[in-house]
Parts: sequence; structure tokens; C-alpha cells
Amino acid sequence: MVLEAIRYQPRSLEILNQLKLPHQTAYDEVKDSKDGWHAIKDMRTRGAPAIAIVAALSLAVELQNNRVSENAEEVGAFIVEKLDYLVTSRPTAVNLADAARKLKKIVETASKSSDNNGQAVVKAYCDAAAQMLISDVSDNQGIGKYGAEWIEKQAGGGQVSVLTHCNTGSLATAGYGTALGVIRSLHANGKLKQAFCTETRPYNQGSRLTAFELVHDNIPATLITDSMASALLRLKGPSEHIAAIVVGADRVAANGDTANKIGTYQLAITAKHHGVKFLVAAPRTTIDLQTRSGEDITIEERPGKEMTFIKGPRFDGVDVDLSHSETVSIAAKGIDVWNPSFDVTPAELIDGIITEIGVVEKGKDGKFDLTMAMEAHNESVKPSTVGGL
Repeated sequence: MVLEAIRYQPRSLEILNQLKLPHQTAYDEVKDSKDGWHAIKDMRTRGAPAIAIVAALSLAVELQNNRVSENAEEVGAFIVEKLDYLVTSRPTAVNLADAARKLKKIVETASKSSDNNGQAVVKAYCDAAAQMLISDVSDNQGIGKYGAEWIEKQAGGGQVSVLTHCNTGSLATAGYGTALGVIRSLHANGKLKQAFCTETRPYNQGSRLTAFELVHDNIPATLITDSMASALLRLKGPSEHIAAIVVGADRVAANGDTANKIGTYQLAITAKHHGVKFLVAAPRTTIDLQTRSGEDITIEERPGKEMTFIKGPRFDGVDVDLSHSETVSIAAKGIDVWNPSFDVTPAELIDGIITEIGVVEKGKDGKFDLTMAMEAHNESVKPSTVGGL
């Protein structure tokens, strides 16, 4: 059974509550943009692509289930206002802002047409929002394909082991995944020896979500703590030898600097030290040419209690009791906490950026040219000929 983080059909949206994973699989109904905003803010749904899709679809079901004005411009203004509201739920991931910007253009065009009424504007918006769900799966499959081929070529044949961080699979996207999609493709091709995933403190997306997906798909995998990565990269055994580290992204700046889950930066540093390829897997919707470098990326800070408390079902020494959930304090009371949700990995530590049309590599000047990749919308253009791909 394929994992579904987002279940949508006209007038109905449900999201898999990721706060209850891996022990419980429960779907929350999202009835309007307010529900969508809180689902994103509370991290019941997360992952840059999924955030954008849930935000867009939450407004779609609100529009579908409520009467709207017959005046096209009034409906257009209402949708734009709601999109601005939804963008405030998570500031770092560019996919959400990018989706809102594109949807606004569609709505503005529809609302200015003399032939359109309010319902026509709603239809234009809802059709575009629904298409995002379909397009994301296709993009992820492209990322998986090109990323796997690149790693296989660099490894020179045989099976490879790969390390990933945070969660970038079906739970963070519309399906298949970005960095985890690369691992899925390697596994499907018979080229994966072992996948390693970090626990990803403090929110444990690796141990709760990525490990859940790997077990679900019967992919050979091992969980490590974040602090074990450097020790792992020193090992040379057939299973432990890491060919590449593949991570996702919440925003890729024009120069290739990448914002991703906290802990990504230190993985890139240790990869460079150990001569391991470091790859960022991201659809082009995550590339933000308006942001010149990582210095211009806003880093979201989360509540300190995420570091000082852990919540989960009770373990009695033998079994996990799903009927009783407990919150446990794990830090000294009164300690100050700094809890940035993301960090920025400099482009010089990144070997390639895997997109749905190919892997962007650095040019002879040692820099990424992402402009060409963003302009390559023509399907007749081969990935290998575009922007260093």
C-alpha cells in the first residue's frame, strides 16, 4: 500500500497527522484555510512540497464548500488575501510562497476576464491547486530517477549505501519523495546496499517518519543518531561505506546555498572531509532565484519545548501502549534553549542539486548556474544539455 500524506478530492481534504506517527495512522480533516494554516504551523503536515500543496488545497475546499460572490474581482481579492495568510504559517520553505505567487497570477487573470463570474474564478483556482498534487508526484519520480543514475555513475557500478537526513519521502510530498525518492529509485534498480537515516533531533523526523517509510517499503535501512554521522562516514565495510549523502531542501538560493533541516550543514562539512558526495534533491519550485544567497534566507525558530520535552506512547518494558501518550521532560528546568528549525549549507559544500529534469553540477568556475535550469521548461531540451545538468 502506497503511503498517502494528502488525500484530496473536490470538497474534501484529509492529511495524515504526522505527530502521531510512527505508532498511529490517523487522518485529520481540513475544512478551510484556517485548518490548513494550523495543520502546517503545528507540523501535523510538513515538508516543503507538502506544505504548499496542503495550503493550496485547504483554500480550495473552503471555496468549494461555501457560497462565493458572483463578482469575479471580489472573489479574486478574497483568494489573494487567504493566500497571503497561508504563507505566514511557515516562512523558510519557498515552495509555499512560490505556489501562492503562481496561484495569485492565475486568479488575477481569471478575475479580470469580462466573461467570468465568481464561480469561474473559483474553478480556475481549484483546478490549478489540484494540478499541484499531480505534478509533484511526477517531479519527485524524475528527481529519483536522475539522482539514482548520477550516484550509480559516480560509484562506478555495484550497490551503494546512502545516508539521508530528516524526512523527504511520501510524507513530505504528494508522493514518492525527493531525497528519499532517490533512495527508492536506487532500491527499485537493485543498486541500494543500505540506506542510513539520522534521527533528526529535535523533532525526530528521521526516526519517526523516514524510518517508518523505509520499513513500510521494505528498504534495507539503519537508523543512527545525528552525532554518529562522522563516525559512520569513516567506516569502510561493504554495507557501511557511504557513497553519497542526499538531503532535501526548503529553499535553494540563486547561488546554490541551501536551507534545510537543522543538522544538514554539519553533514555537508563531514561529507567534504571524508570525500563523500553531498547532494541536494529538490524540485525547481524550491529554487528561489530572487534570493541571492543563504544570507538572505529567513530561518524559522521553533519553541524551546521541542528540545526539552519528548512525547510518545507509554512503554511498559515489553510492549508499547498506544492508549496512553505521555510527555517526558529531558532537560534541566530553567535552561535557555536555541531551536532554529533550519540551517544553511554553503554551495561550495554541495556537489550537485538534483531536480526533476536532471542534476545541476557546478561549472568550470566552481559555481552553480541555476538560471538555465529554471528556464528549461521545454520538454524537447535534454537534461544533460541544460545549465550544467
